[in-house]
Amino acid sequence: MIAKQGSASVQSEAQMHEPRRYRSAAFAGLLFACTACTPPDPEAFLEIVDLEAYWVVDSTSGGRVYLAPAVRLELRNRSDEVCPSIQGVAVFRRAGEEETWGNDWQQITRAGESLEPGETILVLMKSDGRYHSNTNPDNFFDHELFKDARVNIFFRVGSSKLVLFAEADVERRVGSKTVVLGEAPDPSEPSQAPEP
Repeated sequence: MIAKQGSASVQSEAQMHEPRRYRSAAFAGLLFACTACTPPDPEAFLEIVDLEAYWVVDSTSGGRVYLAPAVRLELRNRSDEVCPSIQGVAVFRRAGEEETWGNDWQQITRAGESLEPGETILVLMKSDGRYHSNTNPDNFFDHELFKDARVNIFFRVGSSKLVLFAEADVERRVGSKTVVLGEAPDPSEPSQAPEP
């Protein structure tokens, strides 16, 4: 309430504190909005269930063979919430070197897709840095210029920053141990000729 005293006006106590009350409500709303905008924590959502790093024959061209380091893993949603879009990055470095030799970026789940609680997804990443030679891939490891490699694996969930999840040495082996191409035929059983 405003009372006239001469030419000056005076506000009541309640009216003087009214702008403060609005500021407090606005601040509380802003604080809630900022909390809702906090990016998700990838480590709260994700865990690596199985991981192996090995070499793959990348391609052959004109007798030249390319060998690249790769990583294969299963990524699991460890939380009880649906995990939003996931991105992964693998950074490969050669032994004794600090600079990046090669990397791979993957959109693990697209925007609008999700990983359900307890669900796993297979992730394969391969370096764009690679060796090349005219020899058999198994002979690469014996070459004097060959250097072993190491991989750092990062994941991002939604708008979070990339978080380091694992580091691994790339084994001196071509191909994955976990990939089973099929069972070998039992040698005690006679083979059947294909039908004409």
